[in-house]
Amino acid sequence: MADIGPIHLTLLMGRQIVAPTPQPVTDALLSAQVTVTAGQRSGFQLAFDLTKNGIIQQALLPAGAFDPQVRVVLMATVAGTPHVLMDGVITRQEVGISGAPGQSTLTVTGEDLTVLMDLVENTGVPFPAMGPAARCAAIIAKYAQYGIVPLVIPELIPQTPMPTERIDFQKGTDLAYLNALAKANGYTFYLDPGPAPGVSKAYWGPEVRLGVPQPAINVNMDHLSTVDQMTFGFDGSAREQPSVRIQIPVTKTDVLLPVPEVSVLRPPLALRPAPALKKTVIDDTAKKDAPTALAESIAKAVETSDAVSGSGQLDVVRHGHVLRPRELVGVRGAGITYDGLYFVKSVTHNLKPGSYTQNFTLAREGLISLLPNVIP
Repeated sequence: MADIGPIHLTLLMGRQIVAPTPQPVTDALLSAQVTVTAGQRSGFQLAFDLTKNGIIQQALLPAGAFDPQVRVVLMATVAGTPHVLMDGVITRQEVGISGAPGQSTLTVTGEDLTVLMDLVENTGVPFPAMGPAARCAAIIAKYAQYGIVPLVIPELIPQTPMPTERIDFQKGTDLAYLNALAKANGYTFYLDPGPAPGVSKAYWGPEVRLGVPQPAINVNMDHLSTVDQMTFGFDGSAREQPSVRIQIPVTKTDVLLPVPEVSVLRPPLALRPAPALKKTVIDDTAKKDAPTALAESIAKAVETSDAVSGSGQLDVVRHGHVLRPRELVGVRGAGITYDGLYFVKSVTHNLKPGSYTQNFTLAREGLISLLPNVIP
């Protein structure tokens, strides 16, 4: 694929250690799509021109260069700054053969490196005297050979049991267990590729809703606009107020525990948060200890806190920056109600010859910006 204006694409592939692909392979790349969503596994799809006498058809495809489990790294360099969009492995290939010249294609689909953590059942592995964060760090360390570096944030409410009282055992695959521990604590787990090719950060912790926001998205601002249109929604039934009960072992009586303030894990972005219309009771907490039950109540409150969403599509060349998922971004020009900071929930990169667009989804807990002005 030829460069897109000031944007340069780099494709690297290999069995475990990746290297730049031959130039004919890069030239044969017709399109690339990368989808990154908070709380979910990231995926990609690459389409190549399968010319009859080309290097892909004649040598690389039969040699297994595009087989499942081959590692793929896609990097976009915008205005001199590299952005690793994906570090993953191929999970499927499809070949379309046509008698028309230039219409035969090879399409490979894949997922990020978390797919490697979801291949082997490890049910029954013990973790004596280890809290959730310590267990996650131990699991992630097994994947260091793929350049995965752990960034594990200790749980808000310590839950390290005494070995004489209880020993926790893993259930399911490594990925399933990491996600289950994250969900039980109001956290998230994901791999963030980069900053260098072949390196990924394994993040286990709360969503990052602090720090310097990305360059703002401008809409309805004439020549300053960076997107043509955006759509916003306010779901009044999204937010829930959970409650949790535990049983005192000695007296066998139930106690209703107050749910702590979730802003500890999720700093507010809106001046007028959505009210919690639903009152729910978390199941199966009666026989759990107080720290575990409290952590689950916070997790449920965090999970349902976003009631406002925004979506749109931007042109990277026009915007001048690559919008990064799982970080903050400002919105300007949408009016008093919807201007302000948002958390970027998902981004889909669409790259074709002469075009690099991003479809995005934003979220926050309510209406009206907390900030008097959004930094451009």
